[in-house]
Amino acid sequence: MRFLKLRWIVIALVLLALVGGVWRALSARQQQKEAAATPTPAISQIELAAQDVWTLQAREITQTLALSGTLKALNYAVIKAQVAGQLKEFSVREGDVVRAGQVLARIDPTEYQRRWQQAKDQADAAKSQMEIAQRQWDTNRALVDQGFIAKTALDNSQASYEGAVATYQAAIAGAAVARKTLDDAVLYAPFSGVVALRAAQAGERVSVDTKVLELVDLSQLEVEVPLSPSDSVDVRVGQVAQLQVEDRPEMLSASVQRISPSAQVGSRSVLVYLAIQQPAGLRHGLFAKGHLNLQRRRLLALPLSAVRTDRARPYVQVLKTEGNQVQVAHQVVSLGLRGSDASDPSDSQAWVGVEGIEAGTQVLKGHVGALREGLRVKFTAPAPASSSIAP
Repeated sequence: MRFLKLRWIVIALVLLALVGGVWRALSARQQQKEAAATPTPAISQIELAAQDVWTLQAREITQTLALSGTLKALNYAVIKAQVAGQLKEFSVREGDVVRAGQVLARIDPTEYQRRWQQAKDQADAAKSQMEIAQRQWDTNRALVDQGFIAKTALDNSQASYEGAVATYQAAIAGAAVARKTLDDAVLYAPFSGVVALRAAQAGERVSVDTKVLELVDLSQLEVEVPLSPSDSVDVRVGQVAQLQVEDRPEMLSASVQRISPSAQVGSRSVLVYLAIQQPAGLRHGLFAKGHLNLQRRRLLALPLSAVRTDRARPYVQVLKTEGNQVQVAHQVVSLGLRGSDASDPSDSQAWVGVEGIEAGTQVLKGHVGALREGLRVKFTAPAPASSSIAP
């Protein structure tokens, strides 16, 4: 009996604890609902500075296209060995300035001199045989005219002469080939420039088509820029670009000289070539980035950061005067040309043309953030129009 009483006491205590926990949970949920239902006091006014407002005006906007590419010399050559042999003379090194036609290296010509001499001697021998055949033919022709020999002998001598002529011409061609091989043992500079790479050393034996030197002409440099097919549509010859080479502070001018008529097979990019106006101090292979000026128009424009896109259609936050109060309003706009401010090349922010809004409208800058419509505005400075930018 005592055990049963103790059991019922334990069960009663557990039930009381459960009921207490449920009651506390329900009470907490009810408090949360009441707190959520309690309206939060809405902010009815915000204080802004004059620097937080743009005054919409017309300005010159230059549409630009971001680009990047590699500097390349217009004249660039990889000089290879045309014949096999040992490099006997090699006097130039990287950075040396050479002129067109200058001897850069010589391959040991001994073997090729012997071959040319052999071919020349064979040509001289063939010439002697041709002259003998010609004299025999002339003699037989005179004898045939006098009736001393048959015409068959004349035909045979004529055939011998023609064969000797063919042999002589073949020997001359062989001697010319041997002479060219001998001349190819000397490597000349195809144009004036600077030695960019020396890939072999004096005394080294090279085979045919072995790279010996790389030569560049730094007086004419261009930038090879790959563009997507859609971006290349608006590019035209003569358009001007501003480029920065390897993060150097100064900007360089370049103009579009050539546009590839076809896209690359693998990347589907279109190559555009821009000529550098002042190549002094630049090097072949450096990296360049910048923007290309596509077109320039005068229109109503705002910084792109002032346009909000958190709704289905882009809009700007403007200030409207209702009675003696200034309030925030949302104005839907249509976006047009995007680019940079032509009147201020140092301005790096992006600008965009807008339609659906009147000139002179005061527009809140992007850093102000999203504000609800109807919010009253108070300025810390008396004249917000002072922040407008002259066109």
